[in-house]
Amino acid sequence: MGASWELDDRMTAYDAESIAEFGLDGGKVLLRIADDDAGTASTLEACAHAVSGLARHGLPIMVEPLPYHLAAPGSAKLLDDDDALLRAVAVGAGLGNTSAHIWLKVPATKDPARMLATTTLPALILGGAPGPDPDVEFAAWERAMQVPNVRGLVVGRALLFPPDRDVAAAIDRAARIARTR
Repeated sequence: MGASWELDDRMTAYDAESIAEFGLDGGKVLLRIADDDAGTASTLEACAHAVSGLARHGLPIMVEPLPYHLAAPGSAKLLDDDDALLRAVAVGAGLGNTSAHIWLKVPATKDPARMLATTTLPALILGGAPGPDPDVEFAAWERAMQVPNVRGLVVGRALLFPPDRDVAAAIDRAARIARTR
C-alpha cells in the first residue's frame, strides 16, 4: 500500500498448480481496475491466467473486481461510482478462457440488480469496512440478496467489529439475511 506500483497486483503465493497439488478448495484474486494506472494491464493478465489455470483443474476462483484510480502517485483510491463498478464486474466476469468456475465477490451497491445484470455468474456480497450505521449495511445486503445470482455474504469485518460491539447479534442478523436465499 502506498507504493508507486501498488495496483500492479501480481500473485506471489499459490498458483493454480499448487492449489490443486495441495488439495485446496480454490483461489481468490483481487482485480483492481484503474484506467489511469499501467499496472492494471499486468493484473488483468495475471488474473486471467489464474482463472484459466484453476479451470483446467476444475477448481473455482473468486474474482473481486473493483474500480480504482490514482489520486496521487502511490495513492490508490477505490472509486465510489456505480458505472465504474458495473464495468469492473463485466471485465471480471470475462477473464480467462472459461467462466465456468468463476464466482464474483462484489460490494452491495445502491442498485445491485443493475450491477449484476452484466453477468449470470454467481456472486457473493462483500461487507468491506464497518460503517457507522450497521442498519444501512444490513439493508444493502438484504437488497443484494434479492438478486437471482447472489448466493451469499462474505462480510467478516462488518460482523467482527460492529459499532455496538455485539458480534453475536450482528452475526445472527447476517445469518437471517443469508437464509432468505
